[in-house]
Amino acid sequence: MLDQLVESKSHTVENTKRNGLLFGVMLFAVVAVLFGVGYSLFHIDYGLGSGDIELSTLVAPVPVPEDEPPPKVEEKPKQVEADVRKELIQNMNQTPIKPPDTTSVVQNKVKAMRDDRLTVLGTNDSDTGAQVGKAMAGVTNNAGSSSGDAAEPVKKDEGDAPPPPPAPKPKPKTISGGVLNGKAVSLPKPTYPPAARAVRASGAVQVQVLIDEEGHVVSATAASGNPLLVGAAVAAARQARFSPTLLSGQPVKVSGIITYNFVP
Repeated sequence: MLDQLVESKSHTVENTKRNGLLFGVMLFAVVAVLFGVGYSLFHIDYGLGSGDIELSTLVAPVPVPEDEPPPKVEEKPKQVEADVRKELIQNMNQTPIKPPDTTSVVQNKVKAMRDDRLTVLGTNDSDTGAQVGKAMAGVTNNAGSSSGDAAEPVKKDEGDAPPPPPAPKPKPKTISGGVLNGKAVSLPKPTYPPAARAVRASGAVQVQVLIDEEGHVVSATAASGNPLLVGAAVAAARQARFSPTLLSGQPVKVSGIITYNFVP
């Protein structure tokens, strides 16, 4: 028995030594692997210093001169061939532009305008106009006569100016009407909601309304009252009708309160 005990003790010592040696080898291997990885990371060459990257000089392109646009040809106003007269006097077949300043029995030696030509006011009398017909004949301010006389511009009759636009009507005002129950032409009663009837909800509900110029309710919002009753009150207020309210003879909008009393 003593021999077996001694033999077991010797095996325990050997196992301890073997385990320590194995742990040391594994630790050394792990350290070596980590060292190798770290060395490869810190000493890797990314090719930044290999000379593969170089800067080239950028040369701007030579601008190509654009073709100059051809010079614009000024369009001269179209000249109208017209007769020239020192005084604009209609013939017997035309309506006079204005009545004569004085009446006389002496024959007027001023040459009258022709009823089928355009005529311009100048410093001499010349028949240089082309025939345009009686419908187009009259006085013009653009002539191409051979004498080169300047023409007076035709004055615009101030009576032909359009009338000024009418002044805009002032926007209707909104006035406060207070409690409007007694002013209503038609005031439908609200329906009693079943949910409110189940809990016997009651009381007064006030609805703020806005009435337009024709007496219709355009908006209605609950001002106070039981939440179970305000929906029915607002719906009834929207159906109310009122007489138009006048202020200085002009219809205006009215803002006020409609009160509904709910009794279970």
